[in-house]
Amino acid sequence: MTHTRTRAAVALASLLPLLPGGCTSNPFGKDPLDKHTIAGPERLRSINALILEQREYAPEQQPTAEESLQNARDRFAGVERVELSLDNARIAAIANNLNLSATLISPTIAAEQVSEEEARFESVFTLSASVRDNDDAVASALDSSQSTSRSITPGIRVPLRTGGELSINLPISRFETDNSFSLLNPAYTSDLNFSLSQNLLRGAGRRAATHSIRLAEYNRQISEAQTKLEVIRTLAEVDRAYWRLYAAIRALEVVEQQYKVAQAQFDRAGRKERAGTGTEVDIVRAQSGLADRAEQIIRAQNDVSLQERALKALLNIDGLDVDSATHLEPASPPDPVEYAFDAPHLVRAALDNRMELLELELNLARDAANIAFAENQALPLVALQYTYGINGLGGTLDNSIDTLGRNNFESWSIGLNAEIPIGNEQRKSSLAQSILTRLQTLATRDAREQAITREVYDAIDQLNSTWNRIIAAQQAVELNARVLEAEQRQFDVGRSTTTDVLDADVNLANARLSEIQAIVEYQVAQIDLAFATGTLLGQTKVDWVPRDPRGGDGEARAREGVTPYRPASGILVSP
Repeated sequence: MTHTRTRAAVALASLLPLLPGGCTSNPFGKDPLDKHTIAGPERLRSINALILEQREYAPEQQPTAEESLQNARDRFAGVERVELSLDNARIAAIANNLNLSATLISPTIAAEQVSEEEARFESVFTLSASVRDNDDAVASALDSSQSTSRSITPGIRVPLRTGGELSINLPISRFETDNSFSLLNPAYTSDLNFSLSQNLLRGAGRRAATHSIRLAEYNRQISEAQTKLEVIRTLAEVDRAYWRLYAAIRALEVVEQQYKVAQAQFDRAGRKERAGTGTEVDIVRAQSGLADRAEQIIRAQNDVSLQERALKALLNIDGLDVDSATHLEPASPPDPVEYAFDAPHLVRAALDNRMELLELELNLARDAANIAFAENQALPLVALQYTYGINGLGGTLDNSIDTLGRNNFESWSIGLNAEIPIGNEQRKSSLAQSILTRLQTLATRDAREQAITREVYDAIDQLNSTWNRIIAAQQAVELNARVLEAEQRQFDVGRSTTTDVLDADVNLANARLSEIQAIVEYQVAQIDLAFATGTLLGQTKVDWVPRDPRGGDGEARAREGVTPYRPASGILVSP
């Protein structure tokens, strides 16, 4: 028997290097595999230089200044164009926007956290087993020098939502000894034990025991409120980007029209000079005007590209990536009309709809739950312990279980454990922090309500102001167009100069640009008013559901009688 134990010890020692992980190296020393280095020092600590190479032309290919300007003006010539309505832009953003796709996963994560907290009350099956072999030096024949015991204990542990725990286990053991005075050798035992532990003060009651579930649920609702706000913000940003692109394209058309006017003036000045009724300075002034218009066209084209790329990034349409050359042509023209506003009603709607306020309400509920929990945790710890057991013993396992079934041997115990902090300053401070946090949230809510009210009134004033600007700009366009026509007629009869004609054209272009800007700002002001009230501009209704990238949106449900648009993003768009 001694040799057997020696061989078992040697075998166990030889298995030590093969513990979990299969590592055969020194388990007490360092190993490079312990670290996972992704980026080395060269990548982390060295900063490379960007070297720009000068563009070189062959002598016969060197373009002239006029050719360079013409090439720049022809930047958009022959480029493929795609018409895009505002509704289609919204749907594309809903289906493909990368930021929105990531945001919609947050509620799914929060829901899993709720499930995690609820799972704390799941029953647990327990199982323990052991083998023990004793070989002791003894000084009395009454004692056992060699013994072997084997035991296995299955059980179930049930956490209670009242703040306690119930456990049931059935330990079964076999004991064999060389003691000649042992009545049963081997001896089998089988016991059935019931144990109940219940907190009476601290941690007692359903609300205290389920506090973590309640917090997780509040966090889930906060996550959904934040996600809804992000959906609204993204769609509002798409609308703004759409109208900014519209403004940039219309501004490019204005400066291109300016170029045509300057070209016509250059031709008119040339004809007069050839007829002997004009001057050379008028031709030079017209050429200068052409150069100025070409520079404005180049800047306007760049603005179109920037606004177009910003909208493409929001839409993320396959084939219309930010690096694609295809142009987007807004197909939804603005239709500015004057609106009447009921400011108090809009403020009430904003206070009802804004997700920031709902988030604060949920934070207040969470703070109230934290205060109640902190008050509970400040109580002394008093726990009731009760144990009831039925014992079975026999020379065989069957005899032991039979004795257990006859319930001849019972035992029970009941006890009370208490833990009373002296001073209890730690938990008092935790309670004070919870109260102060709630007071801080209340002050934040008042400030947020004031800010929302201000946003609504600011948006209304902006709408009224831009409407008046549209009217003023339209009148300015009409009058400056008449001035340009008059200056051109005056030039034809020799009573005006090229400078006067070009100045009149500049004034007309500025008036047209002001009109475009006013119209677009009027559209954006409507978007801002809708955002301030926590809604979306237009007739389209958007229902969103959390996105599960593992596959399927389990919460997505089509409303009865409605055929919604179903993108993979987890958002439903219905008329």
